[in-house]
Amino acid sequence: MQCTTNRAGHDCTFMGKDGCTFLGGACFEVVEKCEGCSRIVTTDAGRFCGVYPHPEMKWKRGICNFATHVKKEIKKADQKINPLKAAKRASRGR
Repeated sequence: MQCTTNRAGHDCTFMGKDGCTFLGGACFEVVEKCEGCSRIVTTDAGRFCGVYPHPEMKWKRGICNFATHVKKEIKKADQKINPLKAAKRASRGR
């Protein structure tokens, strides 16, 4: 349905027949950590996330999973090598 509160004219999954069904009855504006994300929707009422109505909650436990401007770093663990097996391989000529 079309939003009738903050983001008038935009599609919203939280809009129902009785209005906005989200906590507080309206979307919250983006936070500083959202700056640079391509999902930000700018309207007359302000800047809002196009995917989630409360962006601050997405950043509470770390990186927002909808953020397009932040890459999650994957740490590679060094593989442990058994010294006995390594010695056997070296003696066979591998």
